[in-house]
Amino acid sequence: MKAFMSSLADAVRRTGTPLIVGLDPRYDQLPAPLCGGGNANSMEHRARCYTTFCRGIIDVVGNTVPAVKPQAAFFEALGPAGMTALADVIGYAQRAGLLVVLDGKRNDIGSTAAGYADAWLGRDGKSAWGADALTVSPYLGDDSLTPFVDAAVKHSAGLFVLVKTSNPGGRTFQDLTIEGQPLYRHVAALVEAVSAEHADGEAYGPVGAVVGATYPAQLEELRDAMPHTWFLVPGFGSQGGTAADVAAAFDAEGLGAIVNSSRGIIFAHNGAAYAERFGAARWQDAVAAATADAVAQLGADTPAGKLR
Repeated sequence: MKAFMSSLADAVRRTGTPLIVGLDPRYDQLPAPLCGGGNANSMEHRARCYTTFCRGIIDVVGNTVPAVKPQAAFFEALGPAGMTALADVIGYAQRAGLLVVLDGKRNDIGSTAAGYADAWLGRDGKSAWGADALTVSPYLGDDSLTPFVDAAVKHSAGLFVLVKTSNPGGRTFQDLTIEGQPLYRHVAALVEAVSAEHADGEAYGPVGAVVGATYPAQLEELRDAMPHTWFLVPGFGSQGGTAADVAAAFDAEGLGAIVNSSRGIIFAHNGAAYAERFGAARWQDAVAAATADAVAQLGADTPAGKLR
């Protein structure tokens, strides 16, 4: 099976866009027609709504974007019913031809890290959850990443390690100066070294980096420092990052990065730009319009425009 980052590059070329759609279902923001008549306090009811909602988004974007990124937290909040819904969404997305980046930010030490890696990484029966890639925290050190890297290499999966996150509070630790450099640069150096080690002749290795759109200067700095590392860029859209802010994430061919948008697309029917045109009754049309607009913005203002 082809290495994950090569499959991702193929998918980005095929769709002509680096945009991926985050699946972050929140019950109180779902379109009203979707879940009317059910018991709002029932976890099973909410889980069914999440499944229907996420499947509906996948139906809209499946031929437009290369991947989706389910956020595990919103499914976990519903207990067993939510986790069943998550499994359904992962499988449905993959059957639709999409890659699935599971946003779980997992990690631990030793055998526990191996347990997380074995649980999440690898489709087609290679793991229980079947994700194509997983977000991982580096805070426990280099040995905590090894089981994830081993599983990713073995199962042709991918990782995205938190390097410079999009939230304002990320600077609390990530910007601390250690031995003359901010901590995020030390994490970046480790990620780049491991990814380069396992690149196996490909342009990008299996270990990517999460670098937020809300820090464009650091995004440019890290792109130069991490030539073998594919970026996952959150913070575009609702968090304030613009297409111009993420332009430095890409290589000269318009590859090397995927840009996530969640709320701005999946809840577009609630947004000022789309509510009057579509409303809750036409929420999927709003998703389609918001996706098309995001694709166009990234194509116009970043090197990803070379893909189209």
